[in-house]
Amino acid sequence: MNEINLHAFDNVCFGNAQDDTAKTGVTVAIFPKGALVGVDISGGGPAARETPVLLPTTAPTPVNAIVMSGGSAYGLAASDGVTRWLEEHHIGFDTGGILVPIVVQSCIYDLTYGSATRRPDSAMAYAACDSAFKRGEIISGNFGAGTGATVGKFGGMSRAQKSGLGIYAVQFGDVKIAAIVVVNAVGDIFDERTGQKIAGLLTDDRKNFLDSCAELYKLTTQPPSRTNTTIGIIITNANFDKAQLTKIASMTRNAYARSIKPVGLTFDGDTIYAASIGDVRADLNMIGTLSADVMSAAIRRAVESSRIDDEEFLRHVSR
Repeated sequence: MNEINLHAFDNVCFGNAQDDTAKTGVTVAIFPKGALVGVDISGGGPAARETPVLLPTTAPTPVNAIVMSGGSAYGLAASDGVTRWLEEHHIGFDTGGILVPIVVQSCIYDLTYGSATRRPDSAMAYAACDSAFKRGEIISGNFGAGTGATVGKFGGMSRAQKSGLGIYAVQFGDVKIAAIVVVNAVGDIFDERTGQKIAGLLTDDRKNFLDSCAELYKLTTQPPSRTNTTIGIIITNANFDKAQLTKIASMTRNAYARSIKPVGLTFDGDTIYAASIGDVRADLNMIGTLSADVMSAAIRRAVESSRIDDEEFLRHVSR
C-alpha cells in the first residue's frame, strides 16, 4: 500500500479558497463527469444542502461537486458560486437542453474563531473552483474549510486548540482511496495508531489536557450549543452504487469513533460523503474498512499540520 497524491485520481479536482483574516474558507471537490455519492450523517445538528439526493431511495443522479465550508448555515451560500462556476464550464445534469449542476454541501461552525460576520460566500467558492480547475496544490493544514477549524471546546474557545484540513490518499493494487476531512470537533483528538491524545480540551493555563468525555458526563441541563462538526469525504476509483456508497460512508464512521471522543453528539453535525469515480472492481467490506483507516490518518494530519502557538490562537478567539 503506497501513499499517493490527490492528483493521481481521474475525474476529480480539488480546490481551496479562504479569508486568512476572517479565518474561514471553502474546500471543493469537483467531478466533471459526475460521481455517485452516498452519505452518512451521525451528528444531530448538520448544516447541509441537497443531501436528500444522496439517499439510496432517490434516483442515481451523478453529483458534480461536494462543498465543505465554514460559516455554519450562512456558509451554504457558497454553493451558489460552485453552481455558477459549473454552469459556466458546461458541467451538470442534462435535463433536456439545460444542464443543472448537482452540488451538495456541509458546513462547520467557525464563527467564534476569527470573524463572526465574514463567512464563505459565492465569490469565495467560485475562487475555490478556479483553483481546482488549475489543479493547484492542495495540502493539509489551515487551508480552505479548515481555516477556522478548532477542537476541544467543552471549556469554551479559550481552552480549545487549532485544527484544520486533513488529507490522506493511498493506492492498494488498482484501488485508490482518498480522505479529505475538516476536523472541527467539540471533543478530543487521538492518534489512531497509539491511542495517544494529540489535541483537545486544555486546562485554564493551557498547559495540560483535560478529558472531554469527563466534562460531558458532568452535564445536566446546559449542554454546549450546536457549534461543532467534522466533515469528511471518501473518494475511490472502485465502482459502487449509491446504496453501497452509503454503507461505505457508514463504515468510515469508525474512523471518527477511533480518533474523536466524544463524537456524533446532538450538537455536532458530523457527516461523511463517499464518492465513486471509477470502474475498478473491489469488495465493499474491504473498501469500507480501508476507508476508515485512511480517514483516521487524515484526521490526524488535520491536527498535526494545523498547530499554531497559543498566543496566535487566542488572538483570533472572538468569544
